[in-house]
Amino acid sequence: MNRKEFIRTTGLLVCAPSLFSFKSATNQKADYLMTVNGAVPINKTGLILPHEHILVDFIGADKVTPSRYDADIVFAKTLPYLEQIVRNGCNTFVECTPAYLSRDVKLLQRLSKASGLHIITNTGYYGAGNGKYLPPHTYSESAGQLAARWTREWKEGIEGTGIRPGFIKIGVDAYPLSEVQHKLVEAAALTHLNTGLTIAIHTGNGEAALEEMRILKNKGVRPEAWIWTHAQNENDRAVHLQVAKEGGWVSFDGLNTQSLREYIQFLKDMKEAQMLHKVLISHDAGWYHVGEPDGGNFRPFDTVFKDLIPALEEEKFTEKDIDKLFRKNPARALAISIRKV
Repeated sequence: MNRKEFIRTTGLLVCAPSLFSFKSATNQKADYLMTVNGAVPINKTGLILPHEHILVDFIGADKVTPSRYDADIVFAKTLPYLEQIVRNGCNTFVECTPAYLSRDVKLLQRLSKASGLHIITNTGYYGAGNGKYLPPHTYSESAGQLAARWTREWKEGIEGTGIRPGFIKIGVDAYPLSEVQHKLVEAAALTHLNTGLTIAIHTGNGEAALEEMRILKNKGVRPEAWIWTHAQNENDRAVHLQVAKEGGWVSFDGLNTQSLREYIQFLKDMKEAQMLHKVLISHDAGWYHVGEPDGGNFRPFDTVFKDLIPALEEEKFTEKDIDKLFRKNPARALAISIRKV
């Protein structure tokens, strides 16, 4: 396949930020996603996996450093998994490893160019895990100061690379949120209002999700700008429906072969409630673990393709339903657009 055919079949059309219209961050027109190679129109993003990982280091914010791994080794280990999902029809891959957990945007850009995938990275801090992954300034700075840091990454690029984040990733534990976790949600809200970046929050349970939604609304952000990450941690379908009806994105993102039937039932419930248009599905897979031999057990991103989509077809989900779940919903969720109350 030559380059022209590849672009036609995969939708790989990347525009340098300086050449692409950024009007949508100020006038509400949501028409592009931001990848590690620049802005991509939403009609070119194709099938999207909205919550995955390539590289992660759980050593802690005080010890994490790029010197703990060899980027060439990580590249060689992970590229075949990305090439596999391209063959399966995936076009866009959302990498959710935040700063201080070994976010490596240059590695992501290199993998994007080698695989042909659009890869999206993030700004923000991960406050789950009792603060192990938070830099010290998180505690001393205000929400506004943290938002200024994250906004600067959007405007200037991450760590001098010129690579921009495509969403905000933060993390909290279960309800009630700690003081610093509350501040992270406020900082994410302020960053959204500055940039139009969607907020994805790793969340311990449904009560915490509802608290996040209250904080965001109080700061003037509509739930449409928020992804409830790991909604599968909450068993109460009523909470899923409440969030969806208020406009939030309900993300079931721990899919594997063991959880397949649970996810199918969740999707059937959401479809019956006419809320399928607010659902995101992903694996939360990958995970080259820094510090483990050969990166540990790297889980493929393949259950959506080999198990879930065929099972949904057997359950009489239509082509339109599947297109909504894997193309339209994540593109709408991640489009750059300020969504004020």
